[in-house]
Amino acid sequence: MSTKVVLIRGVNVGGKNPVAMAGLRECLEELGCTDVTTYLNSGNAVVDSSVAVKKLAASIQEELPRRFHLHDVLVKVLVLPAERLRAVVDDRPTGFGDKPDEYHSDAIFLMDGLGVDEAMAVFDPREGVDRVWPGDGVVYSQRLSAERTRSRLGKIVGTPAYKSMTIRSWQTTTKLLALVDAR
Repeated sequence: MSTKVVLIRGVNVGGKNPVAMAGLRECLEELGCTDVTTYLNSGNAVVDSSVAVKKLAASIQEELPRRFHLHDVLVKVLVLPAERLRAVVDDRPTGFGDKPDEYHSDAIFLMDGLGVDEAMAVFDPREGVDRVWPGDGVVYSQRLSAERTRSRLGKIVGTPAYKSMTIRSWQTTTKLLALVDAR
């Protein structure tokens, strides 16, 4: 049994693909996960499971449309070992996420084998507003809060690569790690 982090892309966004967290907990438990903790209403969970991450992700992704009325093929599941999430936080660029009042910071997790070079190619940061850094299986994105309406982060939405990304705020990312550490 090991601790894993479940990130579900495309649920509870703008009223689309509603998934109640109580229902998600029940689903994960029926798939053999124990000590299930969900965070926020956006498809985040910390679980204990003996199932390999890829197999668990596939099982969850297969089960979700059976249980919930999902209308979007963009719903995807990424399962990370707890150590992988810790590495994402530990390996962040210097100062990344340290000034939440000044910058909006996000961890953009890559899925489906999307490589970091391919992912980085879809970003077009606006000088003085956006910054992006490549990581291992993640892209770190930061935008100046006072200028966020000028950010080009939204331009990635129309790209094929976007379908293989799931975005979490830095606050959510570090809270998930805190939930892992609390076990």
